[in-house]
Amino acid sequence: MRRIDWVVYAKPPFGGPQQVLAYLGRYTHRVAIANSRLASLNDHEVAFRWKDYRHHDKTKLMTLAADEFIRRFLLHTLPDGFHRIRHYGFLANGHRVAKLAICRRLLTTPPPAPLVPPADYRERYRRLTGRSLEICPCCGGLMKPLGARRPARCAWPDTS
Repeated sequence: MRRIDWVVYAKPPFGGPQQVLAYLGRYTHRVAIANSRLASLNDHEVAFRWKDYRHHDKTKLMTLAADEFIRRFLLHTLPDGFHRIRHYGFLANGHRVAKLAICRRLLTTPPPAPLVPPADYRERYRRLTGRSLEICPCCGGLMKPLGARRPARCAWPDTS
């Protein structure tokens, strides 16, 4: 394969790198069925909308037994150990850090600033959402650790 004089035809993307990433992201990070397509569900059946391409893209409603719906849904999930996105070249897992350092040196790009991880999950939550876990969602007051008890006047949902 190394003896072959390969001709690579690569043209720049039409809309730029952001459009390419948006296009790929729609396919690489999607779920087998969107919540908006689910019409109804109960203990025994799931009803969802689907497009019948054989009949001029007509939207139809299909009702399946819950176990059959789950069986079909799981056909679209990858088994353990499989990856949805495979990287190759300088982004492949083997020696990625060293290869990226070579790329940065050749492009005369400074190395990225080291990431400083947040002290704990509370700080990370605050950085990501802009809200503090130490502020009560009901009254806005400062929360104090009380062990397993909760104040009786706060009516937030129990998500445990």
